[in-house]
Amino acid sequence: MRNLASTWSAAVVGVEALPVEVEVDAGGGKENFVVVGLADTAVKESRQRVKAAVWNSGYSCPKGFITASLAPADLKKGGPCFDLPIALGLLACTGQISGERLAEWMVVGELALDGEVRGVRGALAMALLARSRRVKGLIVPTANAEEASAVEGVRVVPVRDLREAAEVIDGKAIPQANLPPRSAKREGSAGAEAAEDFSEVKGQEAVKRALEIAAAGNHNVLMIGPPGSGKSMLAKRLPGILPRMSLEESFETTRIHSVAGLIRSEGALVKERPFRSPHHTISDIGLIGGSANPSPGEVSLAHHGVLFLDELPEFKRSALEVLRQPLEDGQVTISRASGTMTFPARFMFVGAMNPSPRGYFEARSDGQAAKKYLNKISGPLLDRIDLHLEVPAMKHEQLLAEAPGESSATIRARVERAREVQRVRFGPTSLIHANAQMGPRELRKRVPMDREAKNLLSGAMSNLSLSARALDRILKVARTIADLAESEKVLLDHLAEAIQYRTLDRQIWG
Repeated sequence: MRNLASTWSAAVVGVEALPVEVEVDAGGGKENFVVVGLADTAVKESRQRVKAAVWNSGYSCPKGFITASLAPADLKKGGPCFDLPIALGLLACTGQISGERLAEWMVVGELALDGEVRGVRGALAMALLARSRRVKGLIVPTANAEEASAVEGVRVVPVRDLREAAEVIDGKAIPQANLPPRSAKREGSAGAEAAEDFSEVKGQEAVKRALEIAAAGNHNVLMIGPPGSGKSMLAKRLPGILPRMSLEESFETTRIHSVAGLIRSEGALVKERPFRSPHHTISDIGLIGGSANPSPGEVSLAHHGVLFLDELPEFKRSALEVLRQPLEDGQVTISRASGTMTFPARFMFVGAMNPSPRGYFEARSDGQAAKKYLNKISGPLLDRIDLHLEVPAMKHEQLLAEAPGESSATIRARVERAREVQRVRFGPTSLIHANAQMGPRELRKRVPMDREAKNLLSGAMSNLSLSARALDRILKVARTIADLAESEKVLLDHLAEAIQYRTLDRQIWG
């Protein structure tokens, strides 16, 4: 009888999966079962789940001192994904399955007391790790099979229970999941048409134009208007005019949602751009990510999609201020005693608010209450928002009009043409994919200005008290307007339109 067995598993740290070697030793001595290797409570509780699953699956559990070691010992491990590899290691070290064959596999899965294998978080990241480790294959719960199978170059074997996993190790059975061909997944990753369409929005043509510009350049937007003017309705339709997701974007977004446990069991890749709209009571950690074991926040869950904050001044000031780093850098860095983690957070920010506590522009001079309400939005945060839009109240004749507006599909076609211009301009190897991502050096190169344009910008900076960051935002928006107009040069008209999207906040806050 062999007393020691090992296999490979994975621990999710941030959005990456790191290799963990699971060693199980069943020796003599007083009966006990310990799990070592910087394991959290969920991992330590696996002792009871593993023993019950082994017995209820028809196998024998050895008596005596059992040790399960998760290496490396200095890497913190969390979650129940080590149940299945520990149980298989226990069977191998007692000679009930082949230990040599077990060592060739990577295994993840949570066990129920009856031996059923339950789904885990981070299956996509684990499949990517398995491919890089060149193991024989990855054994996953059936619930995670489609998600893990999205990764090419790795053999994914889904199992329903512990007995089936043991038979896979011994070569008695290789279950096959009911999965669509990978080629179909590639085609499907482009995403489906949005259910909510811009054709349903009555009037607000100027706002629709501005949102088209925002989508074409991935610019941040703040909409200011009275209740019932359609701010939320417009925001919810933005994903429908954004470019369809590429396979690479789909992989990145799916990996984040997988780690957060948001992948449905019947789904694989995230095919539609995320739209996240957290309630205004959300905490700083809920928005930005964190906790003792850092997990993605709303800004990361909106990666490659839209983060919509409705009733913006109702959010805590501290929560709004933590948005500065992801808006500027496209990522979030969280530092804890256990280490520093970075989550991707390149999203399109859309805020909506009333112009005063009463909700109407007429009430702006409402004294201290209005001033306190507006001052919840800081100047530095406003500087990071490219377009400031007034959404006026709708007139009765506009609401009663029967003629449909322009469809999302028509707008998306123009947006995708503008994005294609940007992709060609920046090149396939560039880290910049949209105009909003340009830095100062790239901006000066891509938006050359003549004397007339410089005079216009100089007057705007003086009259509107614009910061240097606001000037950069104007140039980026002007570049996008020119791309939509299929103009190689940024003309004076393009600059003038871009400047008007910086005037509303100066009227209200100024």
